[in-house]
Amino acid sequence: MNMRVVFIFLSAAFALTILFTGCSDKKKKSVQVEEVEKRDIIEIVSANGKIQPETDVKISPEVSGKILGIHVKEGDAVKEGDLLLTLNPDLLEANLSRAAASLNSARANLANSKARLTQAEAQFVNAEKSYQRSQQLFKDGVLSQAEMDQAEASYQTSLAEKVAAQETVSGANYSVKSAQATRTEASDNLGRTSIFAPKAGIITALQVEEGETVLGTIQMSGTEVMRVSDLSLMEVDVDVNESDIVRVNMGDTADVEVDAYQGTKFIGLVTEIANAATNSSGMISTDQVTNFSVKIRILPSSYQDILDANEGMISPFRTGMSATVDIRTARKDDVIAIPIEAVTTRTDTVTAGSFREKMERRRKAREENADMEPLECVFVLNGEEAQLRVVETGIQDNRYIEILSGLEESETIITGPYATVSRELENGKEVKVEEEEEEEDD
Repeated sequence: MNMRVVFIFLSAAFALTILFTGCSDKKKKSVQVEEVEKRDIIEIVSANGKIQPETDVKISPEVSGKILGIHVKEGDAVKEGDLLLTLNPDLLEANLSRAAASLNSARANLANSKARLTQAEAQFVNAEKSYQRSQQLFKDGVLSQAEMDQAEASYQTSLAEKVAAQETVSGANYSVKSAQATRTEASDNLGRTSIFAPKAGIITALQVEEGETVLGTIQMSGTEVMRVSDLSLMEVDVDVNESDIVRVNMGDTADVEVDAYQGTKFIGLVTEIANAATNSSGMISTDQVTNFSVKIRILPSSYQDILDANEGMISPFRTGMSATVDIRTARKDDVIAIPIEAVTTRTDTVTAGSFREKMERRRKAREENADMEPLECVFVLNGEEAQLRVVETGIQDNRYIEILSGLEESETIITGPYATVSRELENGKEVKVEEEEEEEDD
C-alpha cells in the first residue's frame, strides 16, 4: 500500500513538472536571430520619373499668321538653319509697304523743314543787319523811338521764325528715325514668316497642320508649333521627397532602370537639383506632398552597346519613357550593419544597460517630468533572454542599416518576427530561437 502511494505521488509530481515546463515553453516568444557582422553599405534614394532630352527647344513663331507650308515631319533630323515652317507673308508685306511709304513721307517732310529753315536763317540775317543799322541811326537821333521799336519787333519776329524752323527740322528728324524703325520692324517681321531650326536635333513633336492660324510671341505666349530635341544626351526628371532631398548632391551616381529595357541597368549622374519644391498648381498647401525635381543624365557609355547593335540609332530612349532611379548618396565599407527590421524604438530603455550618458539624460528628464522621445534599440540574445540595447544608427540601404555604436561584431541579435520585435518583445523576456529548416538535396 505504501509503495502504491509513493508511486502515485511520484507520477503526479512528474506530470506537474512536464505540465509547467510545457507551459513555460509556450510562454517563450519564438524569434529569428542573426549574428552581427560587417558589411558594405550603399545608401540609396529611389525615385520614379520620365525620360526627356537635356536640350529640348520649343519652337513658336514670333509673328501671327496662317501656316503656308511645313517643311519637316516628326522624327526628321535637322541641322541648324534648316527651314522648318513658312507663314503667309501677305499681311506683313502690306505692313512693310506702308512702313516704307511712311518713311518716304517723313523724309520729304524733313527736306521741306530744312528748306524752310534755310529761308528763315536768310531772313534773320537781313533782319539782324537792319536792326543794327536802326540802332546806330537811333543813337544819331535820326530815328524816333516808335521807329526803333518797330525795327526791334521785326528783329524778334525773324529770330522766332528761325528758332521755330530749327525745331521743325529737329522734329522731322525724329519722325524719319521713327519711320525707319517702323520699316525695319516690318521688314524683320516679314523675315520671321520663315522659321528656321535654332540648332541641330530631331523633330520630336509637330503640333500643327498647314492652314492653321498661329499666334506670335511678340506680345503673348504664342503657339508652340514643334520641338527640336538633342537626343544624344538624355536625362530622367524625377521627384524626390523632401525627407530624402537633403541627402542628394550634385555628381551623385545612380542606377537607371527603364521600363522599356527590363533587366538592363544604365548609369546616371545627378546634374541638377531644384531649389524650390515642385508645385504644378502654383499654390502652397500644408496637405500636399512636398517633392523636389532632380535631373539625372544617362551616361551614353552605358548604352553604347545598344547603339552599336542598331546602326543609325541616335538614342535608345524616347521622350516620356518611364524610368526608376536609385541614387547612391553615400557609401561605407566594412562597417557593422544589421537587418533594418531588427531596429525598433522604445521609450522605456532604462534597463537596457548601455549608453550611460543617454540614460542619465533620460533620468533627469523623468525627474523634470519632461516628455521622452523614443530611442532606437535592438534586442541582443543573451542565453535565452532578449536584452534591450540602445544603438546609434547611420546610413542604410534597402536591407541593412549601419550601427555606429551599441553593438559588437559576432553578437547575436533578434531580427524577427517583425511584430514581435517592434511591439511585443521586452527587455529580459525569455525567447525561443526558431530552428532553421535545412534545405534538402534534390
